[in-house]
Amino acid sequence: MRPEITCFFDDKTNSASYVVSDPGTAQAAIIDPVLDFDPVSGRTSMESAQKIVDFVGQNKLVVARILETHVHADHLTASVWLKERLGGKSGIGRGITAVQETFGAFFNVTSDLPADGSQFDEVFDNGATFAIGGIEGRVMATPGHTPACVTYIIGDACFTGDTLFMPDSGTARCDFPGGDAKQLFTSLQKILALPDDMRLFVCHDYGAGGTRDFAWETTVAVQRDTNTHIGGGTLEHDYVHMRRERDGGLSLPRLIIPAVQVNMRAGHFPPAEENGTSYLKVPLNVF
Repeated sequence: MRPEITCFFDDKTNSASYVVSDPGTAQAAIIDPVLDFDPVSGRTSMESAQKIVDFVGQNKLVVARILETHVHADHLTASVWLKERLGGKSGIGRGITAVQETFGAFFNVTSDLPADGSQFDEVFDNGATFAIGGIEGRVMATPGHTPACVTYIIGDACFTGDTLFMPDSGTARCDFPGGDAKQLFTSLQKILALPDDMRLFVCHDYGAGGTRDFAWETTVAVQRDTNTHIGGGTLEHDYVHMRRERDGGLSLPRLIIPAVQVNMRAGHFPPAEENGTSYLKVPLNVF
């Protein structure tokens, strides 16, 4: 029950994507893949995703699933492009419907974006299970950063998305629409209640402000003892106060407007208009 895990770190968005494989069967899952996007030109490219394709081919892996831990606000997902080349079912947590309903209204796209998660092959309820070859996977709903956040537990490895960062970087912000600091505190306790030696893999790292090299793997025991926001037995009211104070001074992620529009569609671009071009919207004075 110990999967092989390879991280693909994109330093342009500080995002960690993963290929998780069962060495006994060569089946694999891809978690949180990145689509390269230039916000100045509006051009997309596949350099980051191609590295995953090359790795899968070189290691003769069979992709069973392409999983999103949530609707990311800081990078676009390469899920659709990878699925076309490698196969596999796309999946996300049940809370995607709340994200689609909220942001569909913000971008005024409710007429062509059903808020039912149907853009994904699988929408996971809390406690849902799946298999990567002979290794069982389990879905644990961990909302608070967004309503759609889930943590994937695959064998002895746990993929926390943005919910939990490396110990010296703390935990996720909760000021996006649908975010809730109390809810996040409860979700964090669920993660910290996992076995001490459970491997934890985060979705982003910023090198603690440039004071160390990028990192993405830790353990439950280390997080429980030393996480700067939640470690050492932090109480709920202290955590919520800290989170609200901290979030009040944060700027929005650089790519939130394009990222959410693509990611809540499972990686599909908005429908092309009469001239054959797909467009992203920029709502004025909304965020």
